[in-house]
Amino acid sequence: MTTPVSAQMMAGAVRALSMDAVQKAKSGHPGMPMGMADIAVALWTRHMRYNPVNPAWVGRDRFILSNGHGSMLQYALLHLSGYDLSMDDIKAFRQFGSRTPGHPEVDITPGVETTTGPLGQGIANGVGMALAEKMLGAEFNREGFPVIDNHTYVFLGDGCLMEGISHEVCSLAGVWKLNKLIAIYDDNGISIDGDVKGWFADDTRGRFEAYGWNVIGPVDGHDVDAMDKAIAEAKLSEDKPTLIIAKTQIGKGSPNREGTAKAHGEALGDEEIALTREAIGWPYAPFEIPADVYAAWDHKAEGARIENEYQAMYAGYRAQFPELAAELERRLAGDLPANYDAVLMDALEETVKAQATMATRKASQAALNALCPALPEMLGGSADLTGSNLTNWKGSVSLNTGSMLARHVSYGVREFGMSAIMNGIALFGGFIPYAATFLTFSDYSRNALRMSALMKQRVINVFTHDSIGLGEDGPTHQSVEHVPSLRLIPNMDVWRPCDTVESLIAWSAAIERKDGPSSLIFTRQNVPFIDRDEVDVDTILRGGYIIADAPAGDEKPEVILLATGSEVGLAMDARAELTARNIQCRVVSMPCTNRFDKQDAEYRRQVLPEGVPVLAIEAGKTDLWYKYFSGRGAVIGVDTFGESAPASVLWKHFGFTVDNVIAKVEDLLK
Repeated sequence: MTTPVSAQMMAGAVRALSMDAVQKAKSGHPGMPMGMADIAVALWTRHMRYNPVNPAWVGRDRFILSNGHGSMLQYALLHLSGYDLSMDDIKAFRQFGSRTPGHPEVDITPGVETTTGPLGQGIANGVGMALAEKMLGAEFNREGFPVIDNHTYVFLGDGCLMEGISHEVCSLAGVWKLNKLIAIYDDNGISIDGDVKGWFADDTRGRFEAYGWNVIGPVDGHDVDAMDKAIAEAKLSEDKPTLIIAKTQIGKGSPNREGTAKAHGEALGDEEIALTREAIGWPYAPFEIPADVYAAWDHKAEGARIENEYQAMYAGYRAQFPELAAELERRLAGDLPANYDAVLMDALEETVKAQATMATRKASQAALNALCPALPEMLGGSADLTGSNLTNWKGSVSLNTGSMLARHVSYGVREFGMSAIMNGIALFGGFIPYAATFLTFSDYSRNALRMSALMKQRVINVFTHDSIGLGEDGPTHQSVEHVPSLRLIPNMDVWRPCDTVESLIAWSAAIERKDGPSSLIFTRQNVPFIDRDEVDVDTILRGGYIIADAPAGDEKPEVILLATGSEVGLAMDARAELTARNIQCRVVSMPCTNRFDKQDAEYRRQVLPEGVPVLAIEAGKTDLWYKYFSGRGAVIGVDTFGESAPASVLWKHFGFTVDNVIAKVEDLLK
């Protein structure tokens, strides 16, 4: 008769793989994986629903390692439970091109749900996933058919709770009553600088109870049965998310490193690893896992059973509710409705016909009014600025009503949390999240914006009040460096449209894009409709195009005015004056430099011919415009902070006038 493998031996496998991989890589964080190994045994073998053979199965529970520096914990769990992650992958931890990078990365490692490492963002993603699960379930579940029904489990540590974003998102999770969100806090009292008492003395229980959470513990995080019981209790919550406080020892099992900062972020060393093996009763060589331990961890058969049960239930759902099933499948695939193109073309026709002068933030709302009724996946929001950002649309229902069928979320003054929650919503699937704040406050969101770009998620960031044009609020609110800094984020499309037409097309580009986020930049002040000879959507989607050519139609005009956003109107006015002076002037609108820069060289030379003087005009930092000059060039921009004054005064003060444009052109043509 075979003796069952103990929970301690199963945890020992996680500890051994973690310390061995970090030692081989000569870098990494062994302390957290060793400290949370017992908790992982309880969750992954007794509660979590997953199928290692099909990591993308829609009915799975979501697992997030918010304290992502302890990535070897997750890699060990994935390997042991049967995911397509080999021992060679474990041995390649932190090496170039491996599937086990230093921090977990979605779409790199099977079974990893989100990219973590920047502390606090994992729990924020978890809140987004839990919200998406609750809202999608409310829309698609029917009696007897819980097709969207999963828990979201988050491991997090002291660092996650110190980061302010954890306050932003956990507060919202309580308000939204996300009862299927279960966070397990690794309360080991140690961070890189040592014992956290000197800088982290929060009453964590009181804090989360004040948010409206269910709090369990402290629980002995090294007692698998106790953790099993705590998780089971958490799953019973009907109206509150749950925090389980698990008391652990960082580096558990290491005789000389356990409970110290030395266990946190460096390899234990061969001598200490040998002592640890002896201490935890693990008599095997590095990277050796005995067959009975593998068998105890293997979740493939159980995963297949759970998924087969789900698929049988879903087959019944599809038979009874075929239209709902088809819509859910479309939404989860990220495909747009069949009538989307027709809706867009009708909206464009109406936009051109109206020839409206309005702020592009208002044009943005008009685009939402036209498109969103045909796009039930659009889930909007604002950081307490809905009336200024104009992200609500006719017929949209606010989540403030308590309805989980809502399509607009009031995130409160929580820009960072809002952006990271949107990442979680996008990762879950079924929604296209978009939300807004003033452009100058994009700084608060910055790392979450970067993470959405890194993860290639379809997230739409709306930023209004984009320049000195907002006027009297002054330099604290007037963006100068923000647009160019957003353009610097790899894989982020930044659109700054000039009128109602470009605003609609910017929205369509962001909605249609499946491989990354977009930032849409809109004005507070009115801008004129630009009367084009024709509206060529495909050309505008290239990011930069000739919006008005030199009257003579020369292949190479004498000068090019290159502008974005509200400054395109100024360029058009200046072109009229230059034409009156018999100067052949082309105006190029470049609503998205990121798109334009990816065009082939022939197209870019067609728009900006070599050797033609270029005057770039944008109310922001000038640095990035110089790359478009093949000959003489100049920039009218803002390289200082703004001022508090009416916008009309500021435009003149900073040189955004026809007279100044003419003077700059004359200098270029000398």
